[in-house]
Amino acid sequence: MAWNEPGKDKDPWNNDDKKKDQGPPDLDVIFQKITDLFGGLFGKKPSSNNGNNGANKFIILAVAVVLGTVWFVSGWYTVKESDRGVVLRFGSYHSEVLPGLHWNPKFIDRIIPINVAEFRTMPTTGFMLTEDENIVKVALEVQYRIVAPEKYLFNVTDADNSLLQALNSSLRFVVGHSTMDDVLTTGREIVRQETWEMLEKIIEPYDLGIEVVDVNLQQTRPPEQVKDAFDDAIAAQEDEQRFIREAEAYEREKEPIARGQVKRIEQQAQAYKEGIVLKAQGAVARFNKLLPEYHASPKVTRQRLYLEAMESVLNSSSKVLIDNKSGGNLTFLPLDKLMSSNASRAAKPTAVSEIETRSRADEKADTDERSASSDRVSRGSRSTGRD
Repeated sequence: MAWNEPGKDKDPWNNDDKKKDQGPPDLDVIFQKITDLFGGLFGKKPSSNNGNNGANKFIILAVAVVLGTVWFVSGWYTVKESDRGVVLRFGSYHSEVLPGLHWNPKFIDRIIPINVAEFRTMPTTGFMLTEDENIVKVALEVQYRIVAPEKYLFNVTDADNSLLQALNSSLRFVVGHSTMDDVLTTGREIVRQETWEMLEKIIEPYDLGIEVVDVNLQQTRPPEQVKDAFDDAIAAQEDEQRFIREAEAYEREKEPIARGQVKRIEQQAQAYKEGIVLKAQGAVARFNKLLPEYHASPKVTRQRLYLEAMESVLNSSSKVLIDNKSGGNLTFLPLDKLMSSNASRAAKPTAVSEIETRSRADEKADTDERSASSDRVSRGSRSTGRD
């Protein structure tokens, strides 16, 4: 074919056209150049004699130094105070690092931080069947923390999900072995404790690296359809318990008072008994002392006893006795003192009339006594004359 064939615009002597017609470089040539560069770097002779081999070696060395520096610097990391770092080397567990600044070979080791100070919460809820074939809705949450990061990550596929499944199993087992009244009212604490114990027993063989801190029974209630009836029943039970506590409190309040009253009455009776006994013994002793004197002079002793008895009787009396034998025509009475001491009793005319009446009675008694004595004297004289 001629170079000047019609339809052809290309000049075979034009180098620019040749460059434009060139395709992409051959891959074999590129690989050969790279091999020559690295071969020259490690002391091997390159396949072609190129004047830029020294510059290429320097560039490759600088790039390698930069990459190594970046790789080294990127290997530094920090573990927080609340975390523990789990080191994976080529995907398998290698070690565990404490909080602080550490270095690991990049792209070889992988660090997984695990928070071991945080208290995590896992809730669960659902409708459950009780022992007496009733349905209750129970809401419960468990608080836990990670104590062994290695076990938490690798002993099971998902430790949190395993804990949730164990929690549901434990709660349903305990509720299924409890009555509805226990779950709703008085047995809530027992349900909580038994669920906690059952949960720890279930997760123990799996060794999850988890420590259960607390189990909280948040809500227990019947289904909505019968909620009102159960609320009334629970209110009645609470009222029963409240009345029982009030009765017990009243009993605890009144029992010590009654015991104190009983003790006081017993002591008063004992004191009264001892007082009467001592009083009787004193009366007997006094009588024993008076008996010899009575035998010695009966008349004088009798008169003295009579006067002492009358003095003790009349000492507290508000009446005034007047003896007309004194021979006085005018008698003065302390009426002001009598009135002040007997203000709540009769008035002044009544007191005076009572005094006058008593005086007349005394005069009559004296007259009768005198006539009786004169009769005795006359009888004695008659009997003497007959003798």
